[in-house]
Amino acid sequence: MVFIVLGIVPLTFFTSILLNTYEEKAISNRKAELENQGLMLSDMLYSRGYLTTGEDPEVDSEVSRISDIYSGRIIIVNNSLNIVKDTYSLEEGKYLISEDVIQCLQGAGTRSFHDRKTHYIKLTYPITHDDSKETMGAIVMNFSTKDIQSIRDSMEQRVMLFMIILGVLIVAFSFYFTGVLTKPLTSVVNSIDHITDGYMNDGITIKGYIEIEKISDSFNHMISRMQTLENSRQEFVSNVSHELKTPITSIKVLADSLLMQEDTPIELYREFLLDITDEIERENKIINDLLSLVKLDKTAGDMNIAPININELLELILKRLTPIAKKQNIEMIYESFRPVIAEVDEVKLSLAVSNLIENAIKYNTEDGWVRISLNADHKYFFIKVSDSGIGIPLEAQDSIFERFYRVDKARSRETGGTGLGLAITKNAIQMHRGAIKVYSKEGEGTTFNVRIPLNYIV
Repeated sequence: MVFIVLGIVPLTFFTSILLNTYEEKAISNRKAELENQGLMLSDMLYSRGYLTTGEDPEVDSEVSRISDIYSGRIIIVNNSLNIVKDTYSLEEGKYLISEDVIQCLQGAGTRSFHDRKTHYIKLTYPITHDDSKETMGAIVMNFSTKDIQSIRDSMEQRVMLFMIILGVLIVAFSFYFTGVLTKPLTSVVNSIDHITDGYMNDGITIKGYIEIEKISDSFNHMISRMQTLENSRQEFVSNVSHELKTPITSIKVLADSLLMQEDTPIELYREFLLDITDEIERENKIINDLLSLVKLDKTAGDMNIAPININELLELILKRLTPIAKKQNIEMIYESFRPVIAEVDEVKLSLAVSNLIENAIKYNTEDGWVRISLNADHKYFFIKVSDSGIGIPLEAQDSIFERFYRVDKARSRETGGTGLGLAITKNAIQMHRGAIKVYSKEGEGTTFNVRIPLNYIV
């Protein structure tokens, strides 16, 4: 429809303008020709005294010639409004009382009128004295413009035929080009339907316009992202099942071992029960971390935002974690460069920062250190957690925020890690519209940089 409208409507509009312009130009030229003939007749009529005698074969012949050329009627009137000459020989000797003639005799100059309905031109031309410029009479010319209208009609017929042919071509081109344009989009729709049916392994390759190819690339990127998310979901479910099943399996093995032995010493009972208690604690920690993730996955509408003194919040977290650090002989260093008040969810931010500091303690070296610093500018506040620990391999740094991902699974099990801490931390920070980055070198320690807006952005 757009191609048809843009093709035919302007064509019709410009055709109408072209025909009207031709007609106006032709009428204007006809008027100019008649004025020239009137000027010539005016000079001849005055010089030969025709307005007085009304007889001069040469003048009559010239008047008749002009009348025949333009297929019209010429009436010559003196200043008494008496008709001296009428090429139709109908009104000679009578008086012509006309507004145009009277105004012409009064010095108004040439008067003209074009009647578009009946297709004729009426021109009233003054006959003036050469010296005094006094109007001595008037020449009234009535000529048909049907020849101009006939040419216009002929042109209009040809233009209409041209428009019909061009219109058919435009419609045909429109349907063809629309088909070419929408074919790639149809492929996209079919691919979407294919994915809706559950087939996510197939991408699409569309050749054509740059914009269409960009759609194809974006669509394939979306498919790749969806496959990654699906794989992550399946891996997450598998990891959750495995992590929840492992402590239960250990508890069952320990319990079965006790049941299979007769007269088991109380010390062995105590040892096995302590192991069972540890496994139960581990199961409980996994469940609590999963619940925390579920809560963080909810919308930001669940955020309890309030102005919080970040300095005091960090001091409370450090006070709670210092005993853990002392057990491993880890030195805790806290630096605050300025007071910071920010709009945050205290519980979620505490959970995120606690996980970072606790990991820095757990994955540190003996007699190591953990340095926490707080700073701010006019828009954000910044928390940096650095340690002298074992570091993170470069190839693992892109994956550490994934759920259940562990760099060293054996060490994580020893320290009681679930592989969910950094995932919880990242979610909590992102819910504050913040960002977290990691810088680490294996064997030299790790630094986490956190940036969060001072004012919560809804």
